[in-house]
Amino acid sequence: MLRNSYSFITSGPFSISCIFKPMSELKNISIIIPVFNESASLPALFSRLDKLMLPNGMNLKVVLVDDGSTDDSAHLIERYVTGKPACSAIFLSRNFGHAIALSAGISNIDSDADAAFIIDADLQDPPELLPQFVAKMEEGFDVVYGIRKNRKEGLLKKICYRFYYRLQKKFSNIHMPLDAGDFSLISKRVVKELNNLPEESRYLRGLRSWVGFKQAGIDYNRDERKSGSSKYSLRSLFKLAFNGIFNFSEFPIRFIGMVGFATILLSLVYIGVVIYKKLVFGTVPEGFTTLIFAIVLFSGVQLLSLGIIGEYILRIFFQVKQRPLFIVKSKITNGKINNE
Repeated sequence: MLRNSYSFITSGPFSISCIFKPMSELKNISIIIPVFNESASLPALFSRLDKLMLPNGMNLKVVLVDDGSTDDSAHLIERYVTGKPACSAIFLSRNFGHAIALSAGISNIDSDADAAFIIDADLQDPPELLPQFVAKMEEGFDVVYGIRKNRKEGLLKKICYRFYYRLQKKFSNIHMPLDAGDFSLISKRVVKELNNLPEESRYLRGLRSWVGFKQAGIDYNRDERKSGSSKYSLRSLFKLAFNGIFNFSEFPIRFIGMVGFATILLSLVYIGVVIYKKLVFGTVPEGFTTLIFAIVLFSGVQLLSLGIIGEYILRIFFQVKQRPLFIVKSKITNGKINNE
């Protein structure tokens, strides 16, 4: 193999072949991996990380963040990391959520890291794409994100994701790329800016777009989960979606005004119909049907308005407490366990 080139070929469910020529400014890269109850996926993840970290002209370091796992994940992480100076682990005191775990990893990378590579432990986003991300960043970008061209998931889930990303793009007050998740390579200065953002309801891919700088996407096919099950419940998915909409858009609060204006117009039209019937036919609507319709309509509008306002108030409520985003129980750095 040439001294200044890196050729990578994999076999199995996917095949990647690329040539990577490292430049001096991108030699130190930290790989951030949040983990929550992924004991079934970790052996395969560790095996592929070991292959990725073979001599290749880059200085790679792995930061595993255990997000309060209740299975054997923490034990597997500890066993893998102990005695390996190139690997470190952060064990959070409880489950804080995927975005917070990522933030914990980003805030604990080495100060000499030139960039951070963010992947998930379920291996749906292949870590072997790192050389392609690095090559793209070397063209002058500070953020390189993966664009999911194909995702091996159920039809209903695909439709929901596709609809949500397009809805988000339409109403967001910043540019957010379509079909892009957290899978990305971010430069040192983007890491610094993300660490300076104190938001409690974190939507990392939105914050990544908000900080700006030059960004580009790389198309890839998202693999299916090899083992275990998704840790995103329906409730978690809705929470993530709401953070993406309410944190980066004024549309929901303005929607209240539009609905209110529409109901006023509807009321005026109805009053006009009543007056017309009274003057022309000498009759007006009678009975409880009209009254019930009006009560249900305006009650629904009021509850919807309160719900939307409540989403903003809820975010203010949690933000003003100024609690830390996460609590670290212990760390493993330089192959040694450090209890916090």
